[in-house]
Amino acid sequence: MRVLVTGARGQLGRDLVDAFSGVVPVGGLSGDPRTGNLGRRRADEVIGTDLPELDITDRPAVLAEVRRLAPDVIVHGAAFTAVDACESDPDRAFAVNAVATRHLAEAARQAGAHLVYISTDYVFDGTSPRPYVEWDRPNPMSVYGRSKYGGELELGPADTIVRTSWVCGAHGANMVKTVLRLAEGDGPLRFVDDQRGSPTFTADLAGALTVLAAERRPGRFHLTNQGVTSWFGFARAVLAAAGGDPGRVQAITTAELDPPRPAPRPASSALDNAAARLSGLAPLPPWEDALARLVAALGQGSATFGS
Repeated sequence: MRVLVTGARGQLGRDLVDAFSGVVPVGGLSGDPRTGNLGRRRADEVIGTDLPELDITDRPAVLAEVRRLAPDVIVHGAAFTAVDACESDPDRAFAVNAVATRHLAEAARQAGAHLVYISTDYVFDGTSPRPYVEWDRPNPMSVYGRSKYGGELELGPADTIVRTSWVCGAHGANMVKTVLRLAEGDGPLRFVDDQRGSPTFTADLAGALTVLAAERRPGRFHLTNQGVTSWFGFARAVLAAAGGDPGRVQAITTAELDPPRPAPRPASSALDNAAARLSGLAPLPPWEDALARLVAALGQGSATFGS
């Protein structure tokens, strides 16, 4: 199996390359390097691509590169994920997240490759009283959400769509690192308690993606670590895992954010991993367990913070 990973220098992309290569991603569960505790699948060859070597908005370049590499599987993780920046630059958001996905889908069909597209909880409006299942109707509120849903619409019935949420990992910027950085200062930390979702850790998600890719499972899947929390609860858990005082975290509402965020966020975007569960796939571990592993891997287990 030859695998092409787009966005290979990103937070998820780096862990995907490791997982397909038989390397346990930073903060991941150890085990058999071929299968791992999460059922990782090893590829015979993994090719990672990102800017500047491949601009996925350039259709001729995408078609030529996929034709040259002749992958069996393409895992498309590249995206414009700056939610607020998308709001002010919708053309770029749709070019990267939707039209570029069209190019990759076309290239995959020409090469006979299976395409796995990474999508988001932001395709939903957050008004559901229960976690969203794969068959719920999307209703994105933001440019980012609409552009990612646009990417979903470019895929065919044989392709795989994986929606995930609140992604954190050892590489790149994310909320775990933000909380740890803020905790180095003095005084309280303020996080919203009226946005709820399922934190997902790339070390675990990458392993599950290798299974879907290797088995060429078609359709939509929600993949998150198990459990639901708010950003307030998540920030408290990060501090506790790092040996800090979770009491420093204060709850505020989204309306109290100063300055307010340009892009609307879904109030409750927890994803029920129903398709994976009903297909007999192993669930990702609870998010609290994954958080503890990541904090330890980042060397923050005995951190000293301001009061």
